[in-house]
Amino acid sequence: MPGKAAISRRDFLRTSGALVVSFSLFGPGVRAFAQGATHIDPYGNPDYLDPGLLDSWLAIMPDGAIKVFCGKTDIGTGVETALTQIVAEELDVPFERIRMIMGDTAKTVDQGRTTGSGTIESAGAQLRQAAAAGRFELLKLAASRFETPIHELEVNDGVIEVINDSARKISYAELIGGKLFHVKIISTGVEREMRVAPDVRAKDYRQYKIVGTSVPRVDLPSKLTGEFVYTSDVRLDGMLHGRIVRPIHVLSRPARIHEESIAHIPGIVKVVREGSFVGVVARTEWAAIQAATALKVDWSEPSSKMPASRGELDAYLENTPVFNEDEEINKGDVERAFRQADRIFEGAYHWPFQNHGMMGPSSAVAEVTPEKVKVWTGAQGPFTTRDRLAVMLGISKRNIEVRFVESAGCYGRLTADDAAEDAVLLSRAVGKPVRVQWMRQDEHVWEPKGPQQLIKIRMAIDREGGIVASDLKSRSLPLTEFQGTPQLAERQIGKNRAPDFPGSPRGGGAITQLYDISNERSRASYVPWPQDNPSPLRTCVLRAPGDLAGWFASESMIDEIASALGIDAFQFRLKHLRGNQQAIEVLLATVKLSGWKECPSPSAKSTGPQASGRGLSLIQRGNTLVAAVAEVNVDRKSGTVAVKRITVGHDCGLVVNPDGLKAQIEGNVIQGVSRTLFEEVNLDSSGIKSVDWESYPVITFRNIPDVDIVLLDHPDKPASGAGEPAIVPIPAAIANGIFDAVGARLREVPFTPERVLRALANSIPTSRVAS
Repeated sequence: MPGKAAISRRDFLRTSGALVVSFSLFGPGVRAFAQGATHIDPYGNPDYLDPGLLDSWLAIMPDGAIKVFCGKTDIGTGVETALTQIVAEELDVPFERIRMIMGDTAKTVDQGRTTGSGTIESAGAQLRQAAAAGRFELLKLAASRFETPIHELEVNDGVIEVINDSARKISYAELIGGKLFHVKIISTGVEREMRVAPDVRAKDYRQYKIVGTSVPRVDLPSKLTGEFVYTSDVRLDGMLHGRIVRPIHVLSRPARIHEESIAHIPGIVKVVREGSFVGVVARTEWAAIQAATALKVDWSEPSSKMPASRGELDAYLENTPVFNEDEEINKGDVERAFRQADRIFEGAYHWPFQNHGMMGPSSAVAEVTPEKVKVWTGAQGPFTTRDRLAVMLGISKRNIEVRFVESAGCYGRLTADDAAEDAVLLSRAVGKPVRVQWMRQDEHVWEPKGPQQLIKIRMAIDREGGIVASDLKSRSLPLTEFQGTPQLAERQIGKNRAPDFPGSPRGGGAITQLYDISNERSRASYVPWPQDNPSPLRTCVLRAPGDLAGWFASESMIDEIASALGIDAFQFRLKHLRGNQQAIEVLLATVKLSGWKECPSPSAKSTGPQASGRGLSLIQRGNTLVAAVAEVNVDRKSGTVAVKRITVGHDCGLVVNPDGLKAQIEGNVIQGVSRTLFEEVNLDSSGIKSVDWESYPVITFRNIPDVDIVLLDHPDKPASGAGEPAIVPIPAAIANGIFDAVGARLREVPFTPERVLRALANSIPTSRVAS
């Protein structure tokens, strides 16, 4: 438990007196990671975990358990189970024998933040190679013990025996339990690009027994019984409780703090101010809540104001010169193709500011002492949090330990680990452990948002109805919260080590078409806030950043063209997938499972108040392909849209755990429906108005559709990730389903009843004849 003293992995290995295995897979032995390694921090102190050492990845325990050290985190997606399967498979041990330690900066290698569907794709590959290297070293040990060539040995359930001589056998624990491998494995690159033991041959997929099976998730039993420890459940001896006092505006500063306003509340320990950072520490959580609510603070009135409306911000995105433009693709002669086209289709698509909407607000526990800083947090990047804290506090990162404890589903929110910094500042101020819990209004107002985007797209066809050109341009705000920038508390105490202007140009919505189009251009442009009027809004990555908007525009436009030509949406896509066999297979499997009936859209026959339709969308994110069919009902009188069923075809290469993958896809679909129909940050010049679940609604149980899934498993290919792709086709599939039902095009998310009624009342021209 977090409150109990525990010997660190480094100290255990340094003091255990373990026998060192002195041979090496790649050459002479090197010192164990406990004695120092190769990473150097900004203060000149080496990290002690070297990814080039096998002992940094695996430890065989005397009882036969195998500890695996992974720098990634499981943020509720089930990757701990899948990674355990991968390691158990390579080591030839029962799944139950693996003990996964994740996201602890004192015990694991830095494998980068848990983002972008990259855990199985990158960390899984790294752990597979580390486990394969470990298995080979164990076989070498056994070969030496039995004086037998390695090829005459086999492994079953962690026991190595001589083939055709079962009396000569030895377990992993007997070989090296409690001892170091002391073996150098070649590791190059960093984070996702890190190549671990690249010269070791892992198993052939045809030998898999554990990978590819639906092993039950290891975290669910304790979650279902209420015994699971989340970040908000962490308790330390002598722990105090903290709350942060927020102004109305992110740029406001405290002119005066009236401490006497909370003198009547028992249990107050301290009012903490550092720069514009203001917090209260109390002996109980209730006292901290009361104090944060009652504390009177005179806040300054900043010169910068919020945009008055979403329309005003759209105008700003439209008319402001960009500071950066990323060109995803530029092939052929796009402008010439448009000049020669028979018909041109064009449209503008709008994507709003959206919240990450964590069900549980941010929380963290910190204990700051003169010797050490310890933090318990749900960070998606524990090492990123550690490094930011080192800069904020001006100390070596070696003196900081960040321990991951799962929080609520965060979808990118906890790349900005705000609560950890809050807790550290309050703990430093009072000299005791402090638990910080954000309130719902804190989270809704102060979390960094997924940025608003404006997508314009043009497509051109020839006389035969073939698409000859595509031109997509996205405009969006940059990200203020990204790796290397100071977070909220750092800025408040004056640690502006990187400029807020203009921000990071990432996730802009530029996508590359799946279809066979000879002339294609796709650009993402980023619009800064003026330097003399910086943005009061924080922005950061939100699940599948940029891609929802980009594919919403593109797949909606594909549907518009098919409708204008009187061609079934499925057949039109199939016609333009020449040579893309993987995409064809995904599309065919999806429409088959959905029971798709071919007919040009709109296909609705009813003229009554209730109409139904189906819409199709096909996308690619990374190397993962997903198709979705949405079946929707539209009430013509109220404008209400109900999504009744979503059918998903999903190809992410090797499927490690089919049941876990399906759960991940279902979660993506549900959140995709929520973001498409309900979610939008409301704001005006005085601030953000979406402060709770009433003013920022999300999907409820009665609105959740049935979800049918077909998995296209390719065990001969690398796993390509499933944390985000399945959410991407949902907006366009729903939009296309609405058009199929009632003939109205929705180009602005979310599809609220008001917007549906407006679309029904106003026909939107979608094309023009080329001049």
